[in-house]
Amino acid sequence: MDAIAANPPDIEAEVARLRALQRAGRHGEAVDGAEALLAASPENRDLLLIAAISRRHLGQIPEALATLDRLQALKPRFSRLYEERGLCFVQLKDAPKAIEALLRAVNINPALPMSWRTLAGVYRIVGDEANARIAAEHVATLAALPPPVVSATAFFADDDLVAAEQTIRPFLQQHGDHPEAMRLLAKIAMARGALDDAEVLLEAVRTLAPDHRAARGDYAQCLVDRHKYAKARPVIEELRALDPTNLDYRSLAATAAVGLGEQGTAIALYRGMLADAPEAAEVPLWLGHALKTVGSVPEAIEAYQAAATLRPDFGDAYWSLANLKTYRFEDGEIERMRIAEAAPATLFDDRVHLCFALGKALEDRGETAESWLYYERGNALKRAESRYRPESFETNTRKQKEVCTRDFFARRTGWGIARNDPIFIVGLPRSGSTLLEQILASHSQVEGTQELADIQRMVLEIQGPNPDLDNPRYPAALEAMTAEDFARLGEKYLTDTQVYRSGKPFFIDKMPNNFRHVGLIHLMLPNARIIDARREPMSCCFSNLKQLFAHGQEFTYSVEDIARYYRTYLELMRHWDDVLPGRVLRVRHEDVIDDLDGSVRRMLDHCGLAFEPGCVEFHQTRRSVRTPSSEQVRLPIFRDGLDQWKAFEASLEPLRTALGDAVEAYRD
Repeated sequence: MDAIAANPPDIEAEVARLRALQRAGRHGEAVDGAEALLAASPENRDLLLIAAISRRHLGQIPEALATLDRLQALKPRFSRLYEERGLCFVQLKDAPKAIEALLRAVNINPALPMSWRTLAGVYRIVGDEANARIAAEHVATLAALPPPVVSATAFFADDDLVAAEQTIRPFLQQHGDHPEAMRLLAKIAMARGALDDAEVLLEAVRTLAPDHRAARGDYAQCLVDRHKYAKARPVIEELRALDPTNLDYRSLAATAAVGLGEQGTAIALYRGMLADAPEAAEVPLWLGHALKTVGSVPEAIEAYQAAATLRPDFGDAYWSLANLKTYRFEDGEIERMRIAEAAPATLFDDRVHLCFALGKALEDRGETAESWLYYERGNALKRAESRYRPESFETNTRKQKEVCTRDFFARRTGWGIARNDPIFIVGLPRSGSTLLEQILASHSQVEGTQELADIQRMVLEIQGPNPDLDNPRYPAALEAMTAEDFARLGEKYLTDTQVYRSGKPFFIDKMPNNFRHVGLIHLMLPNARIIDARREPMSCCFSNLKQLFAHGQEFTYSVEDIARYYRTYLELMRHWDDVLPGRVLRVRHEDVIDDLDGSVRRMLDHCGLAFEPGCVEFHQTRRSVRTPSSEQVRLPIFRDGLDQWKAFEASLEPLRTALGDAVEAYRD
C-alpha cells in the first residue's frame, strides 16, 4: 500500500498547495503532485484542472488537452475546462477551435475575464472587429464590478454554491445593499430551494434597481418556482414588453399559463416559439408536455419525436415518449437510444433519461433482464447525485408521533377554519392517486387541480431558515402555535389556491407527500376531507423505481430507500388513524380495480357528495392531467398494472426483503 492510500490527504489543502506552486511558476511539481493525488482521487475536478493548466505552461499541449477530455467526461458543465482548452488552442495558433472553446466557457459562465480578454484578442487576430468589441465590452463590464462579486458569480456558474456564498456574504455585510451581490445571493438561495429567502432578496433588488432586467427575470423565475403564477404574470409581461421575441420570457409566460390551468394559452405560446426558433429542441418538448396534459396525445408524440430529431441524444424527449405509458418504441428508436446512452459525450441528464426510457421500451417488449439493467443504471445515477437522507424522514415521523397525540388534538378541538372546500389525496407517488382524482373530478361539484405545493411551503415557513435535519423545528413548533395561527394558515391556503379554481364548491389537492402533514392539515382545516391512496407495496415500489420524476421524490431511486419510505409511510398513517380516528379514508388501488362502483360510493360518502354516474365513467371526463398517469386515467379501469412487477420478481427479491412485514401490513 502506497503512502497516499495509507494516509489519505486533505484534498482541499493539497489543492491549495498545488495552486500555490502554480503561482510560483513551479509547474513540474504541480503536475507531479496532481498526478499522485489523482491516483487515489481520479475524478477530482480541481486536480485535473491543475494538471491541465501546468501542462500547458510546460508546453505539453497534447497531454493538457487529453487531461481536459478526461475532465469533460466527468464535468461537462465546468466552464474553466473550456477556458483552459481555449488557451491551449491559442498556444497551438488554432483560432477557430480557440474561439469555439472560449465561447462555450463564457456561455456557461459569463464571469470569466480571462476568457473574454482572450476572445477579444483572437477575434482581432482573425479580423472580426465586431465580435472583438463585444468581448471587450464584457471585459469592461466585469472590470466595473467588485472582484468578490465577479469571483462569486464564477463560483455559482460552476455550481460551487458553498464557495459562492462564502465569497458574497462577507462582501454584502461590508458594503450593504449592492444590487448585483443581492441578486447573486438570491440565485444561490434559489439553487438551494430557499425560495422564500430568494423572493425577499429579489423584491429588495427591484426596489433598489427597478431597471435591472436580469434581476427582474430572476424574480419572475422565483415566483414561478414558488407556484405564485398570478403574481408572476405581470412581471413576465413587463419583460415581454421590453423584449417580445425573448424565448426565456415567453417560456416563463407559458409555464405560468400551465400553472394557472390555461393550457390553450401555453400551447399557443409554444407554437409561436417553435415558429421563431425551429432549431431549439426544448420548445417541441415543452409543447409536447402541454399537449399531453390536455389529452392531445398524437400531437404530443409528434412534438416529442421532433425534439428527438433535432437533438438525437435528447434523453428527455425519449423519456417523455416512454412516460406516456401507452407509446411503443420502434426498433430504430431503441437502437438510437442505445447508441446515445453509451456515447461518452452524452450529458449526465440525457444519460439518466435515456436509461429510464430504455428500461420502459424493453419492458414493453418483455425483455425484462436488460430492462432491469437500465432501470438499475438510471436509479444509480440519480441516487449518486441525490442528497436524500432517509433518516430525516424517519426522524420527522418519530417527532410527529411524539407531538401529535390524541390529547394534543383534543386540546385544540375547533381550531382552524370551518370551510370544507379541500379534498386532500395523499399517499405515495404511483399509488393510484391520479385515478382517484379523476374519479372525484368527474363529479359536478368537484374541481380537479394538480399537486399543489402550498402545504409544503407552509411547513418550510414553520421550520424557518437553515433547518436542522437531525432536530427539526417542525413539527415541535406546532405546540407553540395558537388558534389564530392555524386559522391564518387555513385562510392563506384557501386564498392561495383560489387561482386554481373555477367556482365549484370543492377542489382536490393531490400532493402525495401531504400524508406527512395530516396533523397540520387537521389543525388548519378540520373539515377538509383526506383520502389515503394506497397500493400493494411490491407493485407501488416497483412502479416508483421505474419512474423518473421531474422534481423531488428522491426516495424513489434505490430499493432500500423506497422500501424504508414505504414502511415509514405505513407507520405514520397508522399513527394518524390512532390519534384522529375516522379522519382519513383509506382507498386501496386493488379494491378500486376490483369494485369500482363500491369504491366510488365510499369516496363520495366520505366527501359528503351525492352519487353521480360520471364518477364511474371517469375516463370520459375531459380535463387537464399533469402526472405520469395522465393517459392511463383516460382509459377504462384495467388490471394490467397490478402485477407488472412479477415479470421482474427475481430482480426484486431484495425489495421484498427490504419491505419486510409491510408486504402484508399494508392491508391494515
